[in-house]
Amino acid sequence: MSKKIDVDDELIRKLAELMDDTGLTEIEIGQDDFTVRVARGGTTVAAVPAAAPAPAASTGASPATDSGSGDADHPGVVTSPMVGVAYTAAEPGAAAFVNVGDSVSEGQVVMLVEAMKVFNQIKAPKSGTVSKILVESGSPVEFGEPLLIIE
Repeated sequence: MSKKIDVDDELIRKLAELMDDTGLTEIEIGQDDFTVRVARGGTTVAAVPAAAPAPAASTGASPATDSGSGDADHPGVVTSPMVGVAYTAAEPGAAAFVNVGDSVSEGQVVMLVEAMKVFNQIKAPKSGTVSKILVESGSPVEFGEPLLIIE
């Protein structure tokens, strides 16, 4: 027997607005046995691995130790499109997507940002050489936070 659910249009609109404000691709809230999930189509999302990468995993990436304030203004900076956890490799023990000195092509995956159990691919906005990696794998990132620099 199916239970009739009254849809709260205002709640859906607020969740969609929150997604726009934060850059999230998916959001889900629940109470008791009722859950509302809103997802934006047309985004590139990586498959969720069986086990999330461990924050202490060594990926071989060489993050910059001093991410000076000028990095955010660099013309080649790649920033996080959302709040989440940054990963430099697809899984613990795997090779990093990119390392300092690597050449990348526009559209190449350079990092993952996990938000709400969804692993979002961060792609190079242009071709060039990775000059700095500004975050460590497994570290939390904010919306707009610099992740790496491509020159």
